[in-house]
Amino acid sequence: MSNKINAIDLFAGCGGLTEGFEASGLYNLIACVEWDKAACDNLRNRMADKWKYENAEDIVMRFDIRRTKELIGGWQDDEYGVSKGLDYYVAKNGGYIDLVIGGPPCQAYSIAGRIRDSHGMKNDYRNYLFESYIDIVKYYKPKAFVFENVPGILSSRPGDGRRLMTDIIREEFFKAGYDLIDDLYDALIDFTEYGVPQNRKRVIIVGLSKEVFGNKTGELLRSFYFDQLPLYRTDRKKTVRDAIYDLPPILPLDIKDMTKSRSHILTTDAGICNHTPRYSNIRDMEVFKILTEDIESGKNEYTSAESLKRLYTQITGRTSNVHKYYVLRWDEPSNTIPAHLNKDGLRHIHPDSRQLRTITVREAARLQTFPDDYEFISGMSSNYKMIGNAVPPLMARIIGESLYSLLFSYQ
Repeated sequence: MSNKINAIDLFAGCGGLTEGFEASGLYNLIACVEWDKAACDNLRNRMADKWKYENAEDIVMRFDIRRTKELIGGWQDDEYGVSKGLDYYVAKNGGYIDLVIGGPPCQAYSIAGRIRDSHGMKNDYRNYLFESYIDIVKYYKPKAFVFENVPGILSSRPGDGRRLMTDIIREEFFKAGYDLIDDLYDALIDFTEYGVPQNRKRVIIVGLSKEVFGNKTGELLRSFYFDQLPLYRTDRKKTVRDAIYDLPPILPLDIKDMTKSRSHILTTDAGICNHTPRYSNIRDMEVFKILTEDIESGKNEYTSAESLKRLYTQITGRTSNVHKYYVLRWDEPSNTIPAHLNKDGLRHIHPDSRQLRTITVREAARLQTFPDDYEFISGMSSNYKMIGNAVPPLMARIIGESLYSLLFSYQ
């Protein structure tokens, strides 16, 4: 369509936001900026293969966003290669940007991250990556921006701890010429209400240009959160069964056939990419059997945190302050798909007691609403991490459509 909206995706990862905005058919992604090589490789592949961008290698920019002047004007770098920079591609697409989207890395804002860090992550540099995001917004002066992050950002107090992160963000965006919703708790969205089969809440901060929308910003923001987004709410929450039940089962091999790289085999080749489980050792498979059969039988002896911690101690001889195991429930949304799924799948155990394994990359992708034709081309660990870091494309599409209908029809 001729009236697509020009957008830039910052901290793009493997493209969860980009995927949803592209799927809406309403946006033209001028550039996607990401520093992680594996994520860039996957997004470039997707932009070329699915979305037919002939210049995907160029517009998916692997670079450090903190080097903002180079990002805008171009760079030549031993690590990041050569690029003409954002300005060049913006100029080729009308010379303007309507929308900036993205979410700075969330570890410094996450409650779990603050618990693990001895200083509560108050001094983590990632607390301030939003400043680079704001620099891009200041430079291109889009009509609006979308800033996605974890719920922990609402309570984070970086640096000396005297000010809330949200107060800092609001003040900086206001100085840049943008208004936000009065209460940012209204920006906390439960994605299960919108068809995402996973318990995932995120803060979706939309900012509107005071120069473009004048004294209408407050009215439009309230309409976005209270009128437009709710139009997409579903009558029933999607479940694990809805998301992954139709995938072919992957059954365990006999013990004598197991190797360090292979403990299961796909029973049917259905032509679905990335549907291969990670290796599971005998001890873990025995635990999976206990836990899945416990749920299937209705006994539910191992469904509380305390019972799971006791089982972990019984199995390993070690103690843990948190329970290590969790079996997905067929008829509920999944627990959150996190980035650290790349290191540990024990909290994402497949619910079928025949299969005795953790979820595959494809199952994680489905729970994140990535379509099956999105092929993840990196190593398994990187694929899990990218998927866990992403915004669910379904939710991204809903945000994109809501923004378009509300803001860009406004004259």
